[in-house]
Amino acid sequence: MNRTAKRLASEAEQWAKDLFRLFVPPCCPVCGRVLEEGERFLCTACRWEMPLTGWWKTQENPMQERLSDFFPVCRASAFFYYQKGSGYDRLIHRFKYEGKASLSRAFGEWFGEELRRSEYYADVDLIVPVPLHPYRFLKRGYNQAEIFAFGLGKKLKAKVCRGNLVRKTHNPTQTRRGEKERWENVDGIFAVRNPDRFRNRHLLLVDDVITTGATLVSCAETLLSRVENCRISAVTLAVSSRHVFGKG
Repeated sequence: MNRTAKRLASEAEQWAKDLFRLFVPPCCPVCGRVLEEGERFLCTACRWEMPLTGWWKTQENPMQERLSDFFPVCRASAFFYYQKGSGYDRLIHRFKYEGKASLSRAFGEWFGEELRRSEYYADVDLIVPVPLHPYRFLKRGYNQAEIFAFGLGKKLKAKVCRGNLVRKTHNPTQTRRGEKERWENVDGIFAVRNPDRFRNRHLLLVDDVITTGATLVSCAETLLSRVENCRISAVTLAVSSRHVFGKG
């Protein structure tokens, strides 16, 4: 394709985007307001008011303390707090159940940039998203944790490893389950393929939300039992302070 053709194709693509924006304007997934020119995936007000944890700026934080009760976690952090029924809770629901996968990637890049600046995650070798069972993947069409992981990987310059940590059991969703049921629901449901792939590596486990921590702990225990000399850190997009830390 020559330069003229490329230019015309680019102009046509931009024209189509502008036309689509005119008739189907993008809206903020938190408050629903139409995004203005220059606003990316969140409006300025919701971005400013987003309840960020700031945990990636310190070596010790409540999430790391919580997970360290169960396995030797190197680093742990969540990007923001969410509360049931809030706009930020609806944000999670949209990219998890309503097909808004691009939001997961965008937040991954945002959080990944913050992790890169903190330097606490600079030695991560591989990023490992919490897997979905194949049945649930086919039903949903994507794994939101995996897409989030690719956003993180872009900024951390780390490769996302899929298919080595697998969910061997199609367990029921954790939603609406009590704390005890959540732990029982994920007990022994993960497996590792080609454990040598993870040997002597610093792995960054990635999920979308942490409540009790049961899923991340189950993944970590599986990896540590099957992989020789690996180190594990963990990050999630959101954290439920009510479930994890006993707060309101």
